[in-house]
Amino acid sequence: MALMSHSGSSHCIHSETTQCKSRYNGVNSFADKMEAAKAKGIIFGFHPASWSSLKATKGWSLDGSEVGQRRGHCVTVAASPPTEDAVIASEPLTKEELVGYLASGCKPKEKWRIGTEHEKFGFEIGTLKPMKYEQIEELLNGLSERFDWDKIMEGENIIGLQQGKQSISLEPGGQFELSGAPLETLHQTCAEVNSHLYQVKAVAEEMGIGFLGIGFQPKWRREVIPVMPKGRYEIMRNYMPKVGTLGLDMMFRTCTVQVNLDFHSETDMIRKFRAGLALQPIATALFANSPFTEGKPNGFLSMRSQIWTDTDNDRAGMLPFVFDDSFGFEQYVDYALDVPMYFVYRNKKYIDCAGMSFRDFMAGKLPCLPGEYPTLNDWENHLTTIFPEVRLKRYLEMRGADGGPWRRLCALPAFWVGLLYDEVSLQNVLDMTADWTQGERQMLRNKVPKSGLKTPFRDGLLKHVAQEVVKFAKDGLERRGFKETGFLNEVMEVVNTGVTPAEKLLALYHGKWGQNIDPVFEELLY
Repeated sequence: MALMSHSGSSHCIHSETTQCKSRYNGVNSFADKMEAAKAKGIIFGFHPASWSSLKATKGWSLDGSEVGQRRGHCVTVAASPPTEDAVIASEPLTKEELVGYLASGCKPKEKWRIGTEHEKFGFEIGTLKPMKYEQIEELLNGLSERFDWDKIMEGENIIGLQQGKQSISLEPGGQFELSGAPLETLHQTCAEVNSHLYQVKAVAEEMGIGFLGIGFQPKWRREVIPVMPKGRYEIMRNYMPKVGTLGLDMMFRTCTVQVNLDFHSETDMIRKFRAGLALQPIATALFANSPFTEGKPNGFLSMRSQIWTDTDNDRAGMLPFVFDDSFGFEQYVDYALDVPMYFVYRNKKYIDCAGMSFRDFMAGKLPCLPGEYPTLNDWENHLTTIFPEVRLKRYLEMRGADGGPWRRLCALPAFWVGLLYDEVSLQNVLDMTADWTQGERQMLRNKVPKSGLKTPFRDGLLKHVAQEVVKFAKDGLERRGFKETGFLNEVMEVVNTGVTPAEKLLALYHGKWGQNIDPVFEELLY
């Protein structure tokens, strides 16, 4: 569920973004402020030298971690944009600037990239119990020393690693996440995943640790899951039970794989956003891989997806307003402003602002920080606390898939790249879904976690729609010309047979495994 920063995401601030600039002077304002800050020697809390290195290497994760300057193998960070030397906002941000921030993500097609992120469960091979933080600490230190990763610290605790444009971070229950670099082809993306898994395995095996590729913790109760020493998660853990019944399960017992993709204009963003939302239930079905809870079938094919339906509906869901004629960057800003806050980060500490209003913050009336105004760092952080099925920042995140074994980590970006980075395929998707109603899209979102590709849709099953969609994806990859269609093989098998990964696991559980969950740790071991 993490966030990745695309390198060079400000390209569209200049002449390449006429479609964004023509509508939003906020892009100009955003660029002007950036240049003015650089001229003064400071930008968003960074001196110019660190800004140039940051722009080239910063990495994001669900927890909003951002990496600062390198200091040997230790990067001092506090699980948020480091603000020890940040400028305190002396005047309010305007809504125009918030819109301009999103619009500044536009970039020409030749600069589009693919950013893949995935999470996995670490466990003790001897006991199958989740990795403790002390073991995670040893693993991170081992990776740093052996493979030249820089350490990311929160106080005295190591909470992640950074190497170039890649980062490793920890989810609330110790789920181990790679946020990949922005890459040009799926071959590069899959090679990156393979290299990461090789490195992790090399250190972890010596510790008696394995990693499991699945969407929901299949064996252990939530009380058994360790809590990572990260301030942001403490605020979330206290707030989640107030707004839904399954938020803590989301935090501590789920894993996902997602891809982050670019757009060249506001119109392009809208088209991709709508296609992504309409087809997200199909991705959920194709990658469904979380049918077990506490050692038994849970009645769902994607328990991970089901959990999001009662986590916090103020910040999750299918965003029907994206299909309104008036939708654009400004409307997303209006939505984000109304999503309750979690925190503000100041002086290396999180300030609990859970449930408070970012609009009040912009007016200097935030109860937890009276008289202070937000910076763009605060806005950027706030955007990472919104969890819809497709999320907009300066790129779009496809968030509907369960975690899985390594071949599926390559297949998920292949599916979306083939659909959204090829104009013909994108138009085919938009034509196919143009008459789908809000009720139909929501019905698919509600039913797919349980019935997968067998979900009834109009005159047939979702399987039949998925077959056509996967063909669009394959054709789109072929037109890209990079010989990437092989990465769709895992998905092709699912649509051809109609059997999701979760249904295969259930068949093994009721058959070969004799209704014992433990073999799943070997079946889906990386």
